[in-house]
Amino acid sequence: MLIGYARVSKLDEQDNHAQVQELKKAGCKRIYQENAPGARWNRPALHEALEQLREDDVLVVWKLDRLSRSLKDMLLILEKVTETLGPGSAV
Repeated sequence: MLIGYARVSKLDEQDNHAQVQELKKAGCKRIYQENAPGARWNRPALHEALEQLREDDVLVVWKLDRLSRSLKDMLLILEKVTETLGPGSAV
């Protein structure tokens, strides 16, 4: 299953409508949305999306910076996926 994640920064007062439309076009069956700065690890919708991932699922983002603003954050996200799916899972 394709699972989408859309994020805009609260500080920018943006709307994530364009991201959601693109995720729908990509075939995402579930889309998690939130307004939160990318540098924060405390993003409930992201954590919920990661916890919903199952073997063979794909997490889809409009642009990579919507998922993570730093390599450190990206590594934390990959660690979370590995914890959810197990050590033998492809990331």
